[in-house]
Amino acid sequence: MSTLNVSNISDGTTSVGTSYVVNGSAKAWVSASQEGTTSVLDSLNVSSLTDLTTGQTTVSLSSNMATANYGVTYGCKGAASVRTYITGGNNSFADQTSSFHRLIVYQDATSTYEDIPYANSAVFGDLA
Repeated sequence: MSTLNVSNISDGTTSVGTSYVVNGSAKAWVSASQEGTTSVLDSLNVSSLTDLTTGQTTVSLSSNMATANYGVTYGCKGAASVRTYITGGNNSFADQTSSFHRLIVYQDATSTYEDIPYANSAVFGDLA
């Protein structure tokens, strides 16, 4: 394997330090549908999804993170009607270097878990 050492990358107009690219880029991301059969719509560094139950999924990474202390952002887009969702991790499932847990809750009077058409996550941190 060859190594290329440069301090800046340029597109001919703008230059940026490689430390921003290496340290500031998402190391994994996934866009998935949880309706019906859970499926990956598009991804980077994600090997699979495991549907645990309604509104709860484990995302497995292709390449492990260096520690389990990485950051994960969560987002989602529901069905055609306007609804408010809470999405995030679950303290009952500790993040692993190889996977993280995602949940989606429909914010209504009962706060029920729900499968939705678009669930998104991005992972930031150091790869192993």
